Amino acid sequence: MSMEGAAWSSLWSTMGSKKADGGITPGTLKRTVAFARPYRTRLAIFVVLSVASAVLAVATPVLAGQVINAINGHTAVSVVVNLALLIALVAVLDAIFSLIIRWLSSSLGEQVILDLRTAVFDHVQRMPIAFFTRTRTGALVSRLNSDVIGAQQAFSGTLSGIVSNVVALILTLVVMLNTSWQVTVLALVLLPIFLIPARRFGSRLAGMRREAANLNADMSTQMTERFSAPGATLVKLFGRPADESREFSARATRVRDIGVRTAVMQYVFFTALMLVSSLALALVYGLGGAFAIRGQLAAGDVVVLALLLTRLYAPLTALANARVDILSALVSFDRVFEILDLKPLIVEKPDAVSIPVGPTSIEFSDVRFAYPSADKVSLASLEDVATLDSRGGEEVLHGVSFRAEPGQTIALVGSSGAGKSTIAQLLSRLYDVDSGSVKLAGTDVRDMTFDSLRASLGMVTQDGHLFHETIRSNLLLARPDATEAMIWDALRRARLQQLIESMPDGLDTVVGERGYRLSGGERQRLTIARLLLVQPAVVILDEATAALDSTSEAAVQAALGEALRDRTAVVVAHRLSTIRAADVILVVEAGQIVERGTHEDLLAAGGRYAELYETQFSQAVATVEDARTDGQ
Repeated sequence: MSMEGAAWSSLWSTMGSKKADGGITPGTLKRTVAFARPYRTRLAIFVVLSVASAVLAVATPVLAGQVINAINGHTAVSVVVNLALLIALVAVLDAIFSLIIRWLSSSLGEQVILDLRTAVFDHVQRMPIAFFTRTRTGALVSRLNSDVIGAQQAFSGTLSGIVSNVVALILTLVVMLNTSWQVTVLALVLLPIFLIPARRFGSRLAGMRREAANLNADMSTQMTERFSAPGATLVKLFGRPADESREFSARATRVRDIGVRTAVMQYVFFTALMLVSSLALALVYGLGGAFAIRGQLAAGDVVVLALLLTRLYAPLTALANARVDILSALVSFDRVFEILDLKPLIVEKPDAVSIPVGPTSIEFSDVRFAYPSADKVSLASLEDVATLDSRGGEEVLHGVSFRAEPGQTIALVGSSGAGKSTIAQLLSRLYDVDSGSVKLAGTDVRDMTFDSLRASLGMVTQDGHLFHETIRSNLLLARPDATEAMIWDALRRARLQQLIESMPDGLDTVVGERGYRLSGGERQRLTIARLLLVQPAVVILDEATAALDSTSEAAVQAALGEALRDRTAVVVAHRLSTIRAADVILVVEAGQIVERGTHEDLLAAGGRYAELYETQFSQAVATVEDARTDGQ
């Protein structure tokens, strides 16, 4: 590494020290080493070649000095030619070793990225829904990007740098001290002048870059939220584009100012360090030249000292920052391990069983449940809080019991927050009960394989979420092996065939992340078509039509009729008019079933169901009367 390279290495290393401020969890280093153990053969080759490359780097200046001495001593031409050929051979070997080292460090680093990202992605997918409801998506994605890349630096940069720099430093000091200990000692005196500015300027530049990074993150968040369809709609509805523009411009202006100051400070820093390097070289040439004239030092040795000077300052500077580099990498590993250490609450038993395909019953037996507290499912750093909310664990379902025979439809009604959706989530095993049991076809869902549970059960939620992919991809998510005929049959039964056929790209039409290229009713019918592809024995409808207008609701209800035909169903409904035909209606209040029966029976009983029905009916009549009055 040249003196110029050493200057920049020192600058950027000190600027990257911000991650080292946090504490490291005990055992992180051991886990990091264990993570790299499968690649120990490649690591060993990498270290050996790094040592060889460091030896070659020191050999070149020594050979150059011998050439000068040979010329001054009027040695035979063949000697000079042989030395020149040896220098060329060293250069070729160094280039080959450098390429191999670069390939090894890159492959190791990229392999670590692959392993870490895959491990985190797979682990996150096993986390409970509560994890996703609490976690900031951006913070979680950051662990898969910046922190994983930071961990990669331990293998692709820090490891090779430490090995090669330690060897180069030792060899350089040995050769320089052996050549002239006086010149070497005086050259080392200038080292503090080289390092102190790097620390001071590096710290100031790090502060500015951190501020710029925070401002860029704020701008990114603003753009992500405002450029989404709901965010853009909100800004337009409240007439705030000008205010948003001023806020964004203020941040962007600050980033611009920091960029200018950073560029100027970098140049001042670089110039100062190059001045120090020039002074060091002047010292070597002046003092070494004086020794050479007096006959105390050969002319070639002066050249050797001058060339080795850069080999001395560069590794010293890099090693001075090695602790920062190591801590930065360990912090990145630590933040990744934080995610991996979160225990999934829903796991498949080793001896899990599959239930046979066919008509399936549902049974809740004395089910009690409390949502998990934040410390069981999340991290403070992922929620952007100092400490996690310790509240939680309050029971929301109190001894819920009911049974649905194969082919029956069970409707759940009640006030908001009564526990209806919680019951649906326990049936689909998005959460596990605290006590009691939930059974499908007589088998506890906790004893079933995940594949068997997903094949037996389908769910349509109010959200009707779609990925930003083609209609075909969104449908195949439910059944990857579905044929073209099966897809179109599901679309026909969901009352979507004509709509999809009318689109220029048909099944290859790309829909928005939340289906914004489709109406609410169309999006919901597409999720029903996805369910029809699976053909589950049990269907859960969680407020599937709550957000739809009357026209869309009618179309969706027709599609739902196909989905519910000959299947056991649990329907969570807000609109009581949609569940009149249910075999059994369960009225849920405060986590308990307070009434059960048919629509007619419950109305005749005059209890909570009749009260809810009367309230909704009165509101509907009032809405119609208001519409008539406005029309007049």
